[in-house]
Amino acid sequence: MFKKNILLLFAILFLYVNLFTLPIFAMDLDETTRTIQLDSSGKTVVLSAEQVKRGKRLFNNSCAQCHNGGITKTNPNISLDPDSLSLATPARDNAWSLVDYMQNPTSYDGANSIAELHPSIKSAEIFPKMRNLTDDDLLTMAGYILIQPKVVSEKWGGGKIYY
Repeated sequence: MFKKNILLLFAILFLYVNLFTLPIFAMDLDETTRTIQLDSSGKTVVLSAEQVKRGKRLFNNSCAQCHNGGITKTNPNISLDPDSLSLATPARDNAWSLVDYMQNPTSYDGANSIAELHPSIKSAEIFPKMRNLTDDDLLTMAGYILIQPKVVSEKWGGGKIYY
């Protein structure tokens, strides 16, 4: 009898979470959240919900192995949070500069090419996940990277204390 009551309680709890709690997380992001800086001149663009979903999928497929949660596994001092991106040389705090980085990556100070070490379009023969990505794909991935601090705040790029 006690086991049946426990199972019934878990079933009710499971249904409650699935019916009332999870749909809250599935809400669409508002326009303000989906607005990103397009270039260094300050021009902005609003990503569609479909672009955000596609950017997430592409990021998870191509980048998350090393950048899960916005961290950089090979160098934990540098992450994909807005401060780290803006302090890079050149600054990587807008969509086109991130696209440029994904095409031809350089060291954080901008002095050396790291295309043979970091997946990029330039080194697609070494990193096959990058072979079929178009500029539009790179732009949606950049958009996903730039909206994550608005969605998960300090967790994005926060490292081990959050993940």
